Amino acid sequence: MKRHGAILAVVLFVCGAFTRADELIKVGLIGLDTSHVTAFTNLLNNSSDPKHVPGAKVVAAWKGGSPDIESSISRVDGYTRELQEKFGVEICETIEDLCNRVDAIILTSVDGRPHLEQVRPVLRAGKPVFIDKPMAGSLRDVIAIFSLAEKAGVPCFSSSSYRYYDSLKSALAQDVGSVRGCISIGPCHLEPHHPDLFWYGVHPTEALFTVLGPECETVARVHTPDTDVVTGTWSNGRTGVLYGLRTGSTPHKVIIFGDKGVAEQEDSGDYANLMREVVQFFRTGKPPVSAQETIALFAFMEAADVSKARNGAPVALAEVIEKARKEAESLVDKAPEH
Repeated sequence: MKRHGAILAVVLFVCGAFTRADELIKVGLIGLDTSHVTAFTNLLNNSSDPKHVPGAKVVAAWKGGSPDIESSISRVDGYTRELQEKFGVEICETIEDLCNRVDAIILTSVDGRPHLEQVRPVLRAGKPVFIDKPMAGSLRDVIAIFSLAEKAGVPCFSSSSYRYYDSLKSALAQDVGSVRGCISIGPCHLEPHHPDLFWYGVHPTEALFTVLGPECETVARVHTPDTDVVTGTWSNGRTGVLYGLRTGSTPHKVIIFGDKGVAEQEDSGDYANLMREVVQFFRTGKPPVSAQETIALFAFMEAADVSKARNGAPVALAEVIEKARKEAESLVDKAPEH
């Protein structure tokens, strides 16, 4: 399967799915129900912005929206108007039509549940795709998306912007010796249609995995109305703690513990570095975050729900990944046809 996917990726590159360094990448957005659509578009399209990211431009979009999530459906029309009036973005009637007008896709729907079905026509069209957080509404769908993309030979990745904050990079650059553990603190507001950590907890989870990598083995969770504390054990005896907050103050911070010292993230960040990574990904077709790591961090979050249901008992990530892979098999019936 991997060899088949690699061959198709080369074919896509030769056929122009990825653009040359001197060409402007035409980007399409799927799902206009989050502030990310205007923030991303401003960074890519507005050359007067001090943090402008050159090389790509949002030219078209498909509205989307989830009727059963008020924060989604109530914002679609407003963000659509802003994209049209401020940036001249064309609104398409279907995802298929959108794909015909662009070189690459950013899937921005705030609801992770429809991402699997929304990405299918993108993969059929052979367009590289960045999937904004959360990558999907379940670990099963995350695995299915990566499997479909591999079969199609189409590169895709997903990441929170937290991974690329300058403040996190600075903390990682400090010499603490061999990293033995990490605490990641951040927002963890809940949304009833998603596993608890998927909605906002994905951000500090992404930061935790940025520090410790994908080799998490077990998860245990303590839950209260205002707080979630999720403790993970990593390979070689390392530990990671997600401290998720639903109170008024939700700082974005990691504390990294090494055998020589401690490093502490001092500030927050923005979307600019993430967009630079996305443009580079569109240019090269090389995902900056591996499917293995993204699957592991979503398994961490889903295992936290299982631990909650088991009154805080530790849950092995291998258990939830095996279950999700079996469930994903029925969703991956055949590779998309080009």
